[in-house]
Amino acid sequence: MARTHEGDLVAVLTDDHRAVDSAFEKYENGGLSEKQRRDLVDHIITELVRHSVAEEQYLYPAARTHLPGGDELADHEIEEHAEAEKLMKELERLEVSDANFDQKVFKLARDIRHHVEEEERGLFPRLQAACTVQELQDLGGKILEAKERAPTRPHPSAPDTPPVNMLLDPGAGMIDRLRDALSGRQR
Repeated sequence: MARTHEGDLVAVLTDDHRAVDSAFEKYENGGLSEKQRRDLVDHIITELVRHSVAEEQYLYPAARTHLPGGDELADHEIEEHAEAEKLMKELERLEVSDANFDQKVFKLARDIRHHVEEEERGLFPRLQAACTVQELQDLGGKILEAKERAPTRPHPSAPDTPPVNMLLDPGAGMIDRLRDALSGRQR
């Protein structure tokens, strides 16, 4: 992968990838109480949703604009997001004591790691080659802003492409943050 610059699109998204993978590793290492497991999974879901929403608003449109075959690539990545979001919604509804809980967390980890590998080995280097440093910096800033307004819970039936997602995501994010505060859900 080409060299990244602090705050650019690739650096911001790669940092997110590492943070989520670290949380998955903590879960996989075991030794956590049911409450710790629930809190950690809620944290993972929050971070994945915020990350996915930001990618759908800025990364995939950039791929569509700058890359040959970008439409197909973006559609594939969005499809993977949709599958992960369904799984996250299932996890959100399950009790930690449910026999399928760990199995679903481990499946989510596998799916996300596959998705990350595709982005880091394919999409990111291609965008770095196609975009200017300034474009990548601008996109990195937009990603960070989008994550602040993004929902914190999965919404599998919500629109996942601009412009509709860019209009609806901030409202869903505000409602999710209110629900999180009222329920005491960890972010």
